[in-house]
Amino acid sequence: MKSFFIGKKEIYLPIIQGGMGVGVSLSGLASAVANEGGVGVISCAGLGLLYRQHPCDYLKNCIWGLKEELRKAREKTKGTIGVNIMVALSNYADMVRTAIREKADIIFSGAGLPLDLPSYLTDDSKTLLAPIVSSARAAKIVCDKWQANYSYLPDAIVVEGPKAGGHLGFKREQIEDESYSLEHLIPEVVATASRYSDKKTIPVIAAGGISTGEDILRFIQLGAIGVQMGSIFVPTAECDASPVFKQVYIDSSQKDMMIIQSPVGMPGRAFGGKFIRSASEGKEKPKGCPYRCIKTCDYTKSPYCIIKALYNAFKGNMDKGYAFAGANAYLADKISSVKEVIAKLKDEFEAARKRQ
Repeated sequence: MKSFFIGKKEIYLPIIQGGMGVGVSLSGLASAVANEGGVGVISCAGLGLLYRQHPCDYLKNCIWGLKEELRKAREKTKGTIGVNIMVALSNYADMVRTAIREKADIIFSGAGLPLDLPSYLTDDSKTLLAPIVSSARAAKIVCDKWQANYSYLPDAIVVEGPKAGGHLGFKREQIEDESYSLEHLIPEVVATASRYSDKKTIPVIAAGGISTGEDILRFIQLGAIGVQMGSIFVPTAECDASPVFKQVYIDSSQKDMMIIQSPVGMPGRAFGGKFIRSASEGKEKPKGCPYRCIKTCDYTKSPYCIIKALYNAFKGNMDKGYAFAGANAYLADKISSVKEVIAKLKDEFEAARKRQ
């Protein structure tokens, strides 16, 4: 596996750890991946539930929580630390400003097009910007808008295919359509990124359902410079979620995986269970909205409060929550260390390369 550059920052292992919220990828997991040479990523979703510095002020607690997680990560690693910030978050601007002010190395931003992301950069900021898209069309829109409005182009583009965990940028009927597969998307986005090569080299990172070293090699050969992997790092000792949450990955099978309609307004891939069944029966409807965490969520029409459900799952209360997961997450069979996971990926990558 070769190193590559995002901007002027060298990434020694071509693996970006996916940002997983609520609380699944915090400083513990992010620093462990960064210490192996990859990019560790802190998810800022729902940090105000994990940190209660300011009583009854969720938005201030989110800012405090992101500062604390970045501080903790810096104590554990000298490697590259990114932050995942969903465009759909109601406090998106606060989280972006905080990540830049606290000198996060990279912001990864999806769940909507981050069309104004460069506007938050300051003259002295060194934070790199990487939009997460699900099509070449979306990549072009972002590049053109950023270039026209801010004279800035992405430092990298993450292409998230329909096999990803969590929220998906596809319609339900597109998820199983081969023409929308990551194998089709990567060459298209690479071609789009190459149109701007006279101004900037934009590395393309493949994401969604990638679970082996052989997968990594395949997408690099399709033009990606590296991959983003999330689910593979959940059943690790360093993952920040509870042991009960991790055990769901180990105990589940492919038949437990399902596509749900999230209150965010997007389809999502998750492990089914008691809570999903209860929500489908109308038993989890929220009585109010104390957090107002998602721009597009109307609690009066929502089947459940997504941030509470994800927070409950993170804490291990699976009767009141559920686990998002990528298409191959059910393959997990034990708890490993991040070092062991990456060593296995390297061995698989090398074995696949030698077979060719």
